[in-house]
Amino acid sequence: MEEKLNFSLPEKKQKGPIVNKIAVILMLMLVGLGLANLLILLKPRESIQQTRTDGLSAEQTKQLAAKLSQRNLYNQAADTWQDYIASAELTNTERARALFQAGMALEKAGLYADAIEFYYRSETAEKLDDLASQINKHIKDCFEKLGKFSALRYELMDRTSINKVQEADSAVVAEIGAEKITQADLDAQIENALDNQLSSVAAFMSVEQLNEQKKKMLEQYQNPQNKQQFLQSWLAQEILYREALEIQLTEKPEVKKLLNELAKGLLSQQLMNEQLASKINITQTDLETYYAANKDKFLEPARAKISHILVDEEQQAKDIIKRIKNGEDFDNLAKELSQDEETKESGGKIDIDVIEGSDVPVIGDVKELNEKIFAVEAPEFLDEPIKTEKGWEIVKVDTKESQRQKTFDEVRQQVMMMLSNQKRQDVQQDYIR
Repeated sequence: MEEKLNFSLPEKKQKGPIVNKIAVILMLMLVGLGLANLLILLKPRESIQQTRTDGLSAEQTKQLAAKLSQRNLYNQAADTWQDYIASAELTNTERARALFQAGMALEKAGLYADAIEFYYRSETAEKLDDLASQINKHIKDCFEKLGKFSALRYELMDRTSINKVQEADSAVVAEIGAEKITQADLDAQIENALDNQLSSVAAFMSVEQLNEQKKKMLEQYQNPQNKQQFLQSWLAQEILYREALEIQLTEKPEVKKLLNELAKGLLSQQLMNEQLASKINITQTDLETYYAANKDKFLEPARAKISHILVDEEQQAKDIIKRIKNGEDFDNLAKELSQDEETKESGGKIDIDVIEGSDVPVIGDVKELNEKIFAVEAPEFLDEPIKTEKGWEIVKVDTKESQRQKTFDEVRQQVMMMLSNQKRQDVQQDYIR
């Protein structure tokens, strides 16, 4: 006879009273924990902040912040000023002063970008006459220490101009599709390019030295023509880069290989720069000693300014020399007879200096002519014509300057580069070994 399967559930056993009591207690504990968490979430921000400052009052927190600053614990002071600002019921004036103090602590801690933010916050809270000049100075110092000179220029314009800087820094200088490139964008790109150029020597220079060099390099971009050239070059690169991404050029195997090689070079260079930064410290004395021992490398060669008359025939050149000896004016003869269209209207004057031992500008590589130019006094003309590839030259030496020793101040940056390269090679060889 077939046995039937039993699908009925087993009968529950009755729980004892002790188990029921334990369950009730656990339920009450869970409810209690839930209420506690809810109270914490609903607790005001001031109370939480007060706990973070160990139960100190607002005035005690303020005194602590001041004391930390006095003890040169600037990071801690900045944090405590922020605790004070967050925990206290402050007036706008009190908040502005506290934000200013936090900014000063951050600046002294070397956190210049954060310091600028807090100076801005202070001004936003309330502009106070007695803080205005101090904030101006501190913001200027912070931008300089960050090496952000284009941003500093706009900041100064904004703070000193009756007509604010918005029009200047937002002036559109170029467009790529819908994207507008402003004057401020361009200045920032120029500064970034200079930072990249200086990265190879940054390891050997103090912040002050680096910023001084950067300032000098930025001066060349005060010339509108140089700035325009940079803009055109940067735009061309940016457009080509975007097009390369659009056509997925980076996915090509040969491009990936090249990018990997470039990455290797960049990373190895960066590692070397970090090693150099920790092992090389070039002082003012080092620079002066190197200059004194290598003065021959810092000589400015003799130079001269000349005028010329170019003709085809040797006899014609000799006839012109006779006319000059007889008192005719060199400049007038150049305007009348010279075949060099670029210089004849200016009386044959060549604007570029002739350097002793080098090619003669406009005329070419004529060693004999260079030697004769520096063998006569100025002003004087050479009494024999010189044969060149272009024809026959009659030359007058207008002015001459003798070789001179450049001063240390003139070549300081050059000395820095030369000495740093020398030290770089020594450290690099030791590190790789």
